[in-house]
Amino acid sequence: MNESLLRSLTPSVLGILVRRGADFAAAEDAVQDALVEAVRVWPADPPRDPKGWLVTVAWRRFLDATRADAARRRRENVVDEEPAPGPAPAVDDTLQLYFLCAHPSLTPSSAVALTLRAVGGLTTRQIARAYLVPEATMAQRISRAKRTVSGVRFDQPGDVATVLRVLYLVFNEGYSGDVDLAAEAIRLTRQLAARVDHPEAAGLLALMLLHHARRAARTAPDGSLVPLAEQDRGRWDTGTIAEGIGILQAALARDRLGEFQAQAAIAALHADAPTAAETDWVQIVEWYDELARLTDSPVVRLNRAVAVGEADGARAGLAALAPLDDSLPRHTAAAAYLHERDGDLATAARLYAEAARKAVDLAERDHLTRQAARLNARRRR
Repeated sequence: MNESLLRSLTPSVLGILVRRGADFAAAEDAVQDALVEAVRVWPADPPRDPKGWLVTVAWRRFLDATRADAARRRRENVVDEEPAPGPAPAVDDTLQLYFLCAHPSLTPSSAVALTLRAVGGLTTRQIARAYLVPEATMAQRISRAKRTVSGVRFDQPGDVATVLRVLYLVFNEGYSGDVDLAAEAIRLTRQLAARVDHPEAAGLLALMLLHHARRAARTAPDGSLVPLAEQDRGRWDTGTIAEGIGILQAALARDRLGEFQAQAAIAALHADAPTAAETDWVQIVEWYDELARLTDSPVVRLNRAVAVGEADGARAGLAALAPLDDSLPRHTAAAAYLHERDGDLATAARLYAEAARKAVDLAERDHLTRQAARLNARRRR
């Protein structure tokens, strides 16, 4: 079963159902049912036209659900025929669906969660992790969003800022998670940046390109994580880095700074350094100061503390870390790193082991476990 094919077809199938008159929540349920049926049927009997098959099955499921629901019988006058046989039209509805999900009737956070689940293909657990909330809380948020838009006409698309936030989270999950969505997020952000006059669209595209350019060097052949300072910079994609920096410079020249531009500036300083030792950490701290001013994000302040540790010494970094909530993701790992730089190997080893126990991602857990083992071995010598 080609799960990536199913994932890539989902937005177009969902868009077709919405255009044919299905409200978004019912259409999403019908498409999910069709995907389950595809997983069951396709291995033994693969269709010649996968997209057309999914449209037909999803439409039938929508019809069945509509007819079974007395409150929705009024919709039968617009859903009384199946799509015509033959290949489905080759239309990419994905970006439009992102805007439709960012509906004015939803709060920005609910719109982002709904889009990530329905269009971005992320699980509730992945979305909860991105938002730093329990999975049950996120499940309730998504359910409320579906109820809110049930029966709503999607003729008032949401704003660009919400769509940018969704694309950013999709890219982050694709870049560091267990579902490869990074290339799709870049593709959609390219489309968005070409369509709208918004410097943050350019800033987000630059940020994605600068991170994506380093992707090949992020893991070793055995799949283990390679920290930024240890990456083979010869494996970085210099063409993509140059493109990202060019887009960023044009966005910054407009003097309308936003958080994605500030993040891209930090990524550009890392990408521009010939070696890890030549990284301009002082400028990076300054950009983190701008980013903290723009977002007031505790995660930004956590990353800033690590940068301070590089620019001004480990103890300065630990002092910057001290006021932050130690339940923040990667707080323990950051503390371990800074204690190691300060020469306190016993504390660092203990914290690396603790951070490994907290890690959700398997590769990150293995990396932190190896760090703890490395320091314990050094202490025994």
